[in-house]
Amino acid sequence: MQIEHLDIPDVLVVTPVRHGDQRGFFSEVFRSDALAAHGVTDTFVQDNHAFSQAPGVLRGLHFQLAPSAQGKLVRCTRGAILDVAVDIRQGSPTFGRHVSAVISAENWRQIWVPLGFAHGYVTLEANCEVLYKTTAYYDPARERGLAWDDPDLGIDWRFPAAELTLSAKDRDNPRLADAEPAFVYGLRR
Repeated sequence: MQIEHLDIPDVLVVTPVRHGDQRGFFSEVFRSDALAAHGVTDTFVQDNHAFSQAPGVLRGLHFQLAPSAQGKLVRCTRGAILDVAVDIRQGSPTFGRHVSAVISAENWRQIWVPLGFAHGYVTLEANCEVLYKTTAYYDPARERGLAWDDPDLGIDWRFPAAELTLSAKDRDNPRLADAEPAFVYGLRR
């Protein structure tokens, strides 16, 4: 398993090894010891599976407040997505910055999005399936979001706004500057 730190070092790209032969392939897609060697010691409690039919489906930017804050280990098992993590930890040297990575069924990459980050992705192909592990259960009362098109974040979603498909909920999220502080750098929840 190859693990690399992105420009915001708390966000990791995890690439499991695939062993293939004439039958197909085998891959260990999750190993707690490999992640722990890079500081990820969280326990996962829920797995989620999302299907998006068209290119340009944007889901995000989402996070949950404590005590239901979630870390996420995201993988794309069909198609390809641009996955984005935004640092929303007050006092962080990278507050308000984002990192992104293309993860796909072909490149077999995953992304670790820790607590204190808003997360979202856009589908780059039709018929995308995304699976992700979370460190806390879904809690609709503590669910929050940020504006996907916040100009201060400057995220290039790779599609013109008119070509994106979003939920009504994701269209009405506040800009980061207008959102209540949710996380403090250095605190775990």
